[in-house]
Amino acid sequence: MNRFLSWALALAAPCLAALPRAAEAQTQAPALPRPDFAGLYRDVPRVMLDVRRELDSLRLYVRLPAGTAVGQLRVAAWAGYGAPAPQWQDSIPRARQRRRPDVTGGTRASFCVAVARVPEGTVLQVQVGPPGPAVAPQNAATTAWLPLTAERLGRPFIVTDSAGLPLLRGYVRAGETFRVDNYGLTQPLRLRRYAVPPTPALPPMTNPATVVGPPSTLPLLDSAAARTGQLLRCDDPSLLALRVGGLGGQEPRTLALLVANGDYPNLRTAAQLVEPLRYLTSTTEHQRLATAADPKRAVDGFWLNAAHDNQPLGKIMIRNYYGRVAAANRLFAAHKAGFLTDRGLLYVVLGAPQGVRRLASGEEQWSYAKVGNGGPLTFSFRPRPSTFAPDNYELVRRPEYEKPWFGAVEQWRNAQTAPSAPTDPSGR
Repeated sequence: MNRFLSWALALAAPCLAALPRAAEAQTQAPALPRPDFAGLYRDVPRVMLDVRRELDSLRLYVRLPAGTAVGQLRVAAWAGYGAPAPQWQDSIPRARQRRRPDVTGGTRASFCVAVARVPEGTVLQVQVGPPGPAVAPQNAATTAWLPLTAERLGRPFIVTDSAGLPLLRGYVRAGETFRVDNYGLTQPLRLRRYAVPPTPALPPMTNPATVVGPPSTLPLLDSAAARTGQLLRCDDPSLLALRVGGLGGQEPRTLALLVANGDYPNLRTAAQLVEPLRYLTSTTEHQRLATAADPKRAVDGFWLNAAHDNQPLGKIMIRNYYGRVAAANRLFAAHKAGFLTDRGLLYVVLGAPQGVRRLASGEEQWSYAKVGNGGPLTFSFRPRPSTFAPDNYELVRRPEYEKPWFGAVEQWRNAQTAPSAPTDPSGR
């Protein structure tokens, strides 16, 4: 059954010309220490960033969180995460920023740079405020990074909300209306909806070769035809593949969009609360929770038992654990909910990493000062992009993680974990 509703064409907004090279305050930066990206994984209101190709320009869309002192915007182009210094840095004067207020209380801005200045593989960094060092620590409230893949550089469309404001996130909620805003001619749009099984990440010591993985192809549920600029809506959680283009010489391109439950990134129903407990329970325990006559009471019982019948402590643990789940959903949404991804797994059980390095290979290294009852550990994630999950990362699993991992899980099960509950007042 076709579940897409669409109506009301919208005109694509024309792009301002890219910043003239003569008007740019270009500087050549000296070599600097490598940035530490751990601050970008703190669950705080953050700078959001996305791009759209507009002829020979690349338009950057930026959303600044509420309370940000909006002044100067700066953009830097790095040859890669392993580069010792940016290739160039520019100040973006306020007159070129196309500012407008955001419903969250923040500010939106957009501006263009010449495509010739940002070849494939460039990593863009946008910062709020006066010139400053591009090194540790990175602050999600004032800076955002975006790697420019060939697909991202060539994409002349962006997903917006019903009012035409860029979403700047990789998901929509079930029942939420949105548009695909294409630069130039209105283009045909083909939507395909796929079922996504809620497959959780494997523990960090598990060899994936010994486990039957999810199917290599996703079941197609239905499809629909539309045009860019139309309002669209999907009523059920799933994965959307949006194929845009084919008219007037525009190359067709596909963008995947997760359709999450209506409360995403938060969890509301008893069934939703049961699912993340996979990381703290055995298969038998989880099955018992999932099939309980009263799942909400079963979940409360699990946490009350972990808190040794101390109700105030149990409430704190619930708030902390599911706060981490919601944070992982915001940070790592891909072809499935963020907490189900490999990075989401570590984020939920171990918390935000205390140190993050991004290497020239694209690999991420997360460092923790203490895991379980052991000492410091570093985990590595390798990029595993696909059409449906261009920002997917895969944990490098090792058998030596078993003891510290079980120690960390046991701390949750015995109320020995005392994390702070992350909050995000924007509710992204």
